Amino acid sequence: MSDASLWLRGMDAVRFARTQLGFEPDLKQAAVLRANARQGILNCSRQWGKSTVTAAMAVHRAFADPETLVLVLSPSERQSGEFLRKSASFVRKLGLPVRGDGDNDVSLMLPNQSRIVGLPGKEKTVRGFSKVSLLLIDEASRVEDDLYDAVRPMLAVSDGDLWLMSTPFGRRGFFYETWVNGDPDWLRIEVPVTDCPRIKPSFLKRMKKGMSERKFRQDFLCEFVGDDDSLFDEELIRSLIREDIPNYMQEFGSELAWRPVAKG
Repeated sequence: MSDASLWLRGMDAVRFARTQLGFEPDLKQAAVLRANARQGILNCSRQWGKSTVTAAMAVHRAFADPETLVLVLSPSERQSGEFLRKSASFVRKLGLPVRGDGDNDVSLMLPNQSRIVGLPGKEKTVRGFSKVSLLLIDEASRVEDDLYDAVRPMLAVSDGDLWLMSTPFGRRGFFYETWVNGDPDWLRIEVPVTDCPRIKPSFLKRMKKGMSERKFRQDFLCEFVGDDDSLFDEELIRSLIREDIPNYMQEFGSELAWRPVAKG
């Protein structure tokens, strides 16, 4: 390997993005690239550029570490494909050939034998990977909990890194639970639209007029809000749940039944 290649491999991710990928990250995007976190969760506004910055992260990891595996999980194969297309555009800027790994439909293989593989949002088709260096879960708020549980063990042997990134989608699922109740070791980065210099106030004004207040707060202010059509707020329902009351249905099973009181 040439001295130039060794120098590039050791380059800081932010500098790598700027000088080699032609991507100029803003302050929050630079914080994501520079974080070097084992577990990170990114709660961001729509159109902030989360897929772009994490695609740069994936390409940097694959380029810097030969024979490494980066997995990208999205709710659908189409979304994973969009992520891989952004990654491929960065690979081209490195002057490297863009080709698949020969085994997976949505994939990239670099000359150093590192791979970036996009996974569809189906639990039955994501198993079989191991020694994963970096696992990225895009649109995590819309990925099913069972799927999340199926992919996390892939990090066990390699002790790899995990990043969740999404705009909120109600107070449900592992993305919400991790953000609100997750281990303090998680690095949490929040990026409301007010921290995105690329979105004009005039556009936001039009969006705010054309959508409900809750939808706007969720999509652009990164707030976890309940559904518009819910009769009761989800947080109110959670606050009324009593953990100290025995679950008699669980204890007696089918032997427990409600019977009307006889009259007379």
